[in-house]
Amino acid sequence: MLSGMHHVAIICSDYGRSKHFYTEVLGLRVIAENYRAERDSYKLDLLLPDGTQIELFSFPEPPERPSQPEACGLRHISFRTESLQDSIRHLKQQDIEVEPVRIDPYTGASFTFFQDPDGLPLELYELKRP
Repeated sequence: MLSGMHHVAIICSDYGRSKHFYTEVLGLRVIAENYRAERDSYKLDLLLPDGTQIELFSFPEPPERPSQPEACGLRHISFRTESLQDSIRHLKQQDIEVEPVRIDPYTGASFTFFQDPDGLPLELYELKRP
């Protein structure tokens, strides 16, 4: 029935700041950018190398996230990386705080968390190589 993930939709509070974060800091490619005047809203379609997309929306005065990370609903977005240490180094060079690396007790994979400009929890996940 399902063949993969197509996209994740994110609502941001500051469109310019979030656009910079996802395109310049994380390096996602812009597919399309549209301003919807009737909603005073931008919709930015972004592409990851594996074909997965992120839809970045802006709306006037969106409500804040109730709590994190255990609020009901989306807990975090996880990005696969070939080199966790290289990715962490890149984020720190951009003044992005990164949590200490953890090891998944079930898979042995290394991972860590950081946040987007609105505090959305994002994960970097490096698969354990055989």
